[in-house]
Amino acid sequence: MAVPRSAARLCRLAGRTVLSLSARNRRAVCLPARRCYVSTSTGSNLQFRLDERTAHSSLDLFKKDTGIIYRMLGLDPSQVQDNPERFRDWAVVFGDEKINSGRHYWEVTVKKSQEFRLGVAEASMSRDDCVGTNSSSWVFGYAQRKWFAMTSNKIVPVTLVGKPDRVGILLDYEVGLLALVDVEKPRIIHSIRAQFKAPLCPAFGLWDGELLTHSGLEEPEGLK
Repeated sequence: MAVPRSAARLCRLAGRTVLSLSARNRRAVCLPARRCYVSTSTGSNLQFRLDERTAHSSLDLFKKDTGIIYRMLGLDPSQVQDNPERFRDWAVVFGDEKINSGRHYWEVTVKKSQEFRLGVAEASMSRDDCVGTNSSSWVFGYAQRKWFAMTSNKIVPVTLVGKPDRVGILLDYEVGLLALVDVEKPRIIHSIRAQFKAPLCPAFGLWDGELLTHSGLEEPEGLK
């Protein structure tokens, strides 16, 4: 179904995804289930891929499930597996790793997107919500050429960042720290403090372009 440009723009600014109407009688194509691992070691480098089971129908995974591309109309929802782990209204996808301890670091190439959110969320977070809008998710976002930190639908501006090609995310579960990292310095640009009480997953929202994740990395020296 064609969507007027003005309506599509409004939906993107609101964070929601425009979907094409699906035919009632079309058959769903089942996608293979992905295993979800649990990280319990504080000494190993977190390595994850994006979990196809959680990906909204407007998101395509690529490069061995380490990258995501936003498709405005997306796939017909009837053509993807209907399961309770998939995000239904928001262009969000989780990583396939659950984190319940330790200090972890990963990076995201963001140069090909102008509207996205990066961070973590409880693995059991409602699939009807968007990351950053509830008390179960903590993210850094970029929209309208500005950075912000967001949780429980509260937005805090993040200044002096610019638009780097790549940023880092640092998570310390026990300390209750989520930080946005300048990978060139390296240094912490902005941090969110929280009390993490449930297993977390890397979380991504995307409404423009593409993102590429880089996990299994050593934490840069000097980040405290």
